[in-house]
This record gives sequence, C-alpha cells and structure tokens, in this order.
Amino acid sequence: MVDGFGRQAQTAIFRAGASGATPSVPTRWSSLVETAHRAMSPDAWAYVHGSSGIESTADANARAFERWRIVPRMLRDVSERDLGVTLFGHRYPTPLLASPVGVLELVHPDADVAIARAAASLGVPTILSNQASISMERVAADGGGGPLWFQLYWSTSDELVESLVGRAERLGVHAIVVTVDTQMLGWRPRDLDRAFLPFIHGMGIAQYTSDPVFRRLVAERMARPADPDAPRPRVTPAAIRTLIGMARRYPGRLGANLRSGEPRAAVETFLDVFSRADLSWENLAFLRSRTSLPILLKGVQHPDDARRALESGVDGVIVSNHAGRQLDGAIASLDALSGVVEAVAGRAPVLLDSGVRGGADIVRALALGAAAVGVGRPWVYGMAVAGEHGAREVLRNLIAEFDLTLGLSGHRSIGELSPEDLLDR
Repeated sequence: MVDGFGRQAQTAIFRAGASGATPSVPTRWSSLVETAHRAMSPDAWAYVHGSSGIESTADANARAFERWRIVPRMLRDVSERDLGVTLFGHRYPTPLLASPVGVLELVHPDADVAIARAAASLGVPTILSNQASISMERVAADGGGGPLWFQLYWSTSDELVESLVGRAERLGVHAIVVTVDTQMLGWRPRDLDRAFLPFIHGMGIAQYTSDPVFRRLVAERMARPADPDAPRPRVTPAAIRTLIGMARRYPGRLGANLRSGEPRAAVETFLDVFSRADLSWENLAFLRSRTSLPILLKGVQHPDDARRALESGVDGVIVSNHAGRQLDGAIASLDALSGVVEAVAGRAPVLLDSGVRGGADIVRALALGAAAVGVGRPWVYGMAVAGEHGAREVLRNLIAEFDLTLGLSGHRSIGELSPEDLLDR
C-alpha cells in the first residue's frame, strides 16, 4: 500500500480544510461521543451507550488498552504497508470487522443497510445482527455487496436456529458468529430507568418476523385459546402508541396488522424464544451438523472455554465481553486476550471485540495476538451523527489511524507485530 491509506485520508481532510470544510463527523473520540449523544433520543442513547450494572466492565475495557504502551522502533522502511488479513479463506483489506449491533432503527432509519453500505465501501466485513431492524435478505440486496458474516443468538427453538442459519448460508455469508454471553439480558440501569426495552415495541426483530419458522410459531400462538387469567394491559396513550408502533414495523399493512393482533403476538413470541439459559457445549454439535460455514463463538473470555470451543468443532473464537453490556465486573476483553491466544495455540483465529476506540487500540490488540478486531459503538456514533456517511467516516478514520500507527511504530504489516512491541505499565 504505497503512500498509505492513512496518509491519503489525512491529506484529504486537510485539503478540504483549505476550502473551509471541516469533517462532518468528529475524529476525536470524546467529541464523537458528545456529538452522537446530542443527536440521539434519550432512549437510543441509553440503549447504545449504556452498559450493565455500574458500567465497570465498560470502564475496564478502556483502562486495559491504556495499560499497554506501544514501544516504537525507528529507522525502518515503512513506506509500503500491508493492512490485509486472511480469515477462513477470504482476504480482507484491513483487520477491521463491523461488529453486530442490534436495533439500529433507534439511531438511523437506514439502520442495517447503512452500516452494510458504509463497510462495503471499505472492504470491511459486516456482521449482520440477529437483532436487526432490517432483514438479512434486504441488507444483502441493498447493502452494497460487501462481505457479510451473520451473528446468531441461539433461541429456545432449534428449528428457528436452523432456519436463520440456512437463510444466512444461502445469502453467501462468510461465517456464523454465535454470541454465547447473552443467554439472558444483563442488568442495564440506563434502560431500566427509562423502562424501555426496544423489542417490546417491535424493534430489532426483523430477522424473526421475516422468518417462516418464526411466523409459524406466531400463528400457533394465535391459534391457542386465550388464557382467561392472563393480565390484560392497561389502555393508556403510551400503550396505544406502542401497539401502533408494533403494527407499523410488522410486515404487511398497518390496518390489517392492527385488526389481526399478529404484531403483538409476534412480540410475545419473540420474548418467549429469544434467550436460552440452558445452552451448553453439547448444543454446538447441532449447529455443526447444519452448516458447512466457519463457526465462531463470540463472548469467550476464559482459556478453558477457548479449548473447549475447539474441541466442540468451532473454527474460531471472539474474545468479547459484549462491550460491557452483559456482566458487570467482568474481565476486560484485552486482559483476557493473551490467555485465550495461548490456549488456542495457533489452531484457530482469535479475534477481539469490545472497547476499541482508535487505531492505537487496534495495534495493541493485534500485537497481543488477535487475528482481527471488531468495532461497534464507534461506527454507531458516526451513524447517529450522519447516517451511512457518518458510519463510513468513522470506519475510514479507524483504518487511517491504524495505518499511520502501524507505520509510526515501525511496522509494515500485521504479521510483524508481537507482544514485544508493547510495554505493560
């Protein structure tokens, strides 16, 4: 990569500045967060920015990166740099992946299509969220044709799991990412204080309402006799708005949806099937027998779990604590990375997700053994500020800063990075 992606992006910003233009999306992390906060509704901000408990896990993620300091090496020829990685037989131009983020309609109406297009323009794989606002088929058709992976939340219905994975495989996704740290929702005070769970409003369930197995489960629910002892919801203005919102988001015409009651039945069905607290290692054999795609487990933080994952037939692991949104007081993802890398011992790719804010964080993670790095909140903040363009700008800036950091630290490729390039202070 002669002249470097980072230098090109940087020069473009400065050249535009000569004509009086400044970036529409802040490049400084704190400014990006502040600008996104102003752009989002209170419900959206609580859902996107919030973490579990006192948010100590999210804080630990940031502190873990700061503990590792890069030790640059001088007088090395870094005029040409290769940022590319190969994962599961696919070559990608950078080590970045757009991590799955649900309920993007809270942030921008173009939602999942916007991030798919933004990432596609840079060759960055998008991990389609299981809790998407737009179905995977529509994202594949309208999302710019970039590489796609699919995130799976394992529901109580194995038949639904098989259907979701089959749909993703037919679309040509490169991998299935099974998120295993959300067998139940964590305690999230920001959402609780607003008494707001988007799924109850019919948000973020487009992968379900577009699925034939799920629609059959909804029909079966509606065919059952009503429980005379079930509590009836109070009729309030808020309840009416919620019902209309459900009906607008559900496939079909608003009037027909309101008359049928199917959107509300779909929400109740989703709440019944979404989480599976009894999921165990033995369940992985079911998925392995249903797809030939690479399977990664996302949420691994203990070396023993990484070993068990490989023994269970998965093809890679993603060290992640769900960006602090699940278990308060958990180990930082970066702190867990080295142990997992050692346990895997080169037998499969180990990726990192949670807490990445800039290019230096990417270098740190790769130096500690990550094969690639997932980012979520940064591009969501960009999307809140400027939609698809904002998400693209944030991803571009991350890649640009990573490229410059790689060169300034004295390296020409990811393969040259190692723990010896860092100092644990």
